[in-house]
Amino acid sequence: MALNVATASPAEAEPHAVGLDLAERGKAADGAPLRLDRRLFVQLLVFDGCPDVAPLARAAAEAGLHGVVYEDLNNPRGAALLTFSEDPAYFAETVRPLVNDAPFRDLRHLPERTLLGRTYSIGYEKNLEEIVLYGPMRRMTNPAWPWAVWYPLRRSGAFEQLSAEEQRTILMEHGGIGRAYGRGDHAHDIRLACHGLDTFDNDFIAGLLGRELFPLSHVVQRMRKTQQTSRYLTSLGPFFVGRARWQAALDLPLADPDAH
Repeated sequence: MALNVATASPAEAEPHAVGLDLAERGKAADGAPLRLDRRLFVQLLVFDGCPDVAPLARAAAEAGLHGVVYEDLNNPRGAALLTFSEDPAYFAETVRPLVNDAPFRDLRHLPERTLLGRTYSIGYEKNLEEIVLYGPMRRMTNPAWPWAVWYPLRRSGAFEQLSAEEQRTILMEHGGIGRAYGRGDHAHDIRLACHGLDTFDNDFIAGLLGRELFPLSHVVQRMRKTQQTSRYLTSLGPFFVGRARWQAALDLPLADPDAH
């Protein structure tokens, strides 16, 4: 007998949604499961027609914005605004009015360069708040790391067909390289999921932050040799390369070195 969805109970109409848990997951040092129903949304807006980003920086500071104003290294008249919040309404209610007012409204927004993603956990992290909230905010606004490279990427369907163990091995290779650069204070990463949030159907956004630009380029070069990049990515970029002109000063908890 066909199921009448219009009159069926929620359990009958959507059996896979019953008891669905959307929280981020981790694992405590003693092996106990952790969950946190919070995450950070991050948006990058890119502009043209801006020979001087100082007015943008002043406007962002006066608005009390959570974010960063970048000079675009590949466009002498380019700039970008990075903002973040746990509540995506922040982009509509706070960021949107700001960029529709002077001095942002006089610029040409490049919508094809916009990035929007969310932080996420993999499942083994020991401190979920550090991984999905405080750590990314601290890295993005650290004045010691003014250089940034942001880019989207998309995995091939073949990766999704691999077993969980095969995927874990590939991601461990990728993650190990990133941690090595971080321990040496060469490059620090931000990882964002953008499923359904990206205009071009990308899966993830990567952000690389550091004291100098060269190590950020070097880590991208090193990642080219990993299985994930060489075999299971269908697209990478475009890349935004910027130097922070202004970063929000945030009062955040001290970093947890044992969060991963």
